[in-house]
Amino acid sequence: MPPLTPARTKYRKTQKGSLAGNAKGGDTLAFGQFGIQALGRGYFTGSQIEAARVAINRHMKRKGKVWIRVFPHKPVTKKPLETRMGKGKGPVEYYVAAIKPGAVLFEVSGVSATIAREALRLADTKIPIRCRFISRDEQV
Repeated sequence: MPPLTPARTKYRKTQKGSLAGNAKGGDTLAFGQFGIQALGRGYFTGSQIEAARVAINRHMKRKGKVWIRVFPHKPVTKKPLETRMGKGKGPVEYYVAAIKPGAVLFEVSGVSATIAREALRLADTKIPIRCRFISRDEQV
């Protein structure tokens, strides 16, 4: 299965933009009982999202439910190796999700806290950003 990519976009290539500030929305648990919340900022590629999802599902042995709260909308371009400067922007290589501190990345429910904590810890190892485990009872 190919990594996550948008079905269609308004513009094929975008500018870099900024990662300043904290997450405006998606910073609390909305669906599941447990989740992981980003503490740092950075880019999360479609392949990394997929690897984290697989790690969660494997540990939970496909019991319970998993929600992916981020999607890679931002295209990242790359010029071919040994190409001289100029001649325009390179082709789109992959897509990323821009992650700001506070964003909830994954949520799970239907499993015990210990299984959820371990599953989300395994997912955290696939994520290039520091995260923490959160649960609904701590959030109140």
